[in-house]
Order: sequence, then structure tokens, then C-alpha cells
Amino acid sequence: MIGEGRGGKKVKLEDIFASSPVITAVKDETGLEHAMEKDCAMVFILYGTVCSIPQIVEKVKAHGKLAIVHVDLIMGLSSKEVAVDFIKENTMADGIISTKPGLVKRAMELGLIGGQRAFLIDSIALENTRKQLASFQPDFMEIMPGMMPKILRQIRDTSSVLLVAGGLLSDKQDIMAAFQAGVDAVSTTKEDLWEV
Repeated sequence: MIGEGRGGKKVKLEDIFASSPVITAVKDETGLEHAMEKDCAMVFILYGTVCSIPQIVEKVKAHGKLAIVHVDLIMGLSSKEVAVDFIKENTMADGIISTKPGLVKRAMELGLIGGQRAFLIDSIALENTRKQLASFQPDFMEIMPGMMPKILRQIRDTSSVLLVAGGLLSDKQDIMAAFQAGVDAVSTTKEDLWEV
């Protein structure tokens, strides 16, 4: 699947995930500083405000990394499509991630990478995620929590969308189990797993 990064530049996510399968996810300035020192291709930005997100993204881009903003977690942004417009017009972000399909679709319409985050808390959420993937193909889908290999395998077996496992990955065994279940990448805020 090909996403389109900032400035219309084509980004082949399969290649990014293949060369750098552990995505650094940062939830504060300390994590951001440490991520900039790591050999990673993509950073999920899980914090910030409407005032600070342009500078946070600029720092990620200055280090040659793809910046994916979790728009649901940026204080001051609404859950409306205009939040994605704001990210496109006021930052150098390559894409967004959101739990809201409308925001992901808007990002893709604007030429940004669109990542859908899904929380699988029960069989109803799993079935809804399957239906969503059948009707809408984001550039990638992040499945949370990521330490459910059997469920990850079920999703992989029914969809060709690039899959990212995230949340509650506590050690190398969790990461390896996710990859064995067929995910394309993992995301974690746990710094000791960034170079697994």
C-alpha cells in the first residue's frame, strides 16, 4: 500500500515497515528526545497541543523521520475533519493516526498517510473492525492491545491492510509473537524495545 507523505511525496509503507519494523511512539518531550537518537524511520506522536504540535513535528522531520500525529491525543483539536486540515496546513506531518474513520479518510483525501487505530476489547469490537476493513482501507491499521497473537492472526487472514500491533507490548517475546502472527510493524512507547 502506498501512502502519500508531506508535499505529495509517495511513501511506500511496506518498505518503511520492512526496513524499520519497530515504530517509536512518544508521549512526552523526554521520549521525543530519546527517539531522535534512535535509528527508526517513523515516529508516532502521542502528545502535544495545537500550539506545540508544529514544533514537535518539525523536530521529528529535522531528524529525517516520518511524523505521524495521533490527532485524537492533541489537546485543543476537535474530533471533526478540520483537525486534520489543521495538521496538514500548520505542520510538516506525513500523516495522522486516529480512532475515527472520518478523520483517517480526510487525511488520505489531503494526501497524508492515514492510520486507523482500533481497540479490540471484545468480540463485538473485533467484528466491527473486520467490517470496517471490508468497507474502508486505511494506509495502515494499528491494533490495540498488540499482545494478542491469535486475534492479530485472524485479522491478518481476513485483510491485506498493513497491520501495526501496539499497546501493552512488554518484552521482545510479545513483539516476536506479533510478527509471527503476521503484523507488518509494532509501535511502542517502551524505549527498551525500540531496538529489538
